[in-house]
Amino acid sequence: MQKFIFLFLLLALGVFSCEEQESTVVIANPPAEGFNLAESDEKAIAIADEVMEAMGGRQAWDDTRYIQWTFMGRRHLLWDKQTGRIRVESPGDSSVYLVNVFDKTGKVLLRGSDISQTDSIGKYVERGESIWINDSYWLLMPLKLKDSGVTLKYLKQDTMMGGKMADILQLTFNEIGRTPDNKYLVYVDPEDKLVKQWDFFTNFNDPKPRFSSPWEDYQTYGPLKLSGDRGRGQLTNIAIFEEVDESLFTNFETKLLD
Repeated sequence: MQKFIFLFLLLALGVFSCEEQESTVVIANPPAEGFNLAESDEKAIAIADEVMEAMGGRQAWDDTRYIQWTFMGRRHLLWDKQTGRIRVESPGDSSVYLVNVFDKTGKVLLRGSDISQTDSIGKYVERGESIWINDSYWLLMPLKLKDSGVTLKYLKQDTMMGGKMADILQLTFNEIGRTPDNKYLVYVDPEDKLVKQWDFFTNFNDPKPRFSSPWEDYQTYGPLKLSGDRGRGQLTNIAIFEEVDESLFTNFETKLLD
């Protein structure tokens, strides 16, 4: 009888062990299709995963629907992350871009005139997408460290502009995006795992960055923690919504912000 009980316990422990091993195989932050896993190093990937978790976690990022922000006081943007629709309002030149970045379609109000039926509409749809690519990266880069076409490497620990130590990641692109020769150095605070600075290089081999700026003033917006302070430039009116007025993506006259 004792022998039977012993065998039963061994089997039960074996089953439990298998279940435990299977549960740990789950990838909490899988890379996007096309992420350069082969040339990215394990330490950099591990830090990128910690950044994602510190900012709210992969599930929160995947579930996020609408993101709104104002870029450097110049443009108001709204992004429907799940359908690819964007609205870019440029009050300075009375222009509005309503674009779907998934299928590259849209319509444009350029300097107050609807040019949606003109032969040049494709060029201006592309311009709207380019604005969104740039402005969203300034807001969301830490959540995109394992994006398609990215190679991520760990460089070293060094001090940031404020004197605090950080883990430095090198982020480069492999023939993707509007400016594939760009390079970023991304400074991650080893204590709270948040990005606190980035250095931008126009070309990979440039000896010095074109600019460096802080990532400060993290606040919670919906399920995510985001930063809007870039030193001399600010990202404001940041908000995350579950629902918005659908006419924002179809009607030039609907206003994103008061």
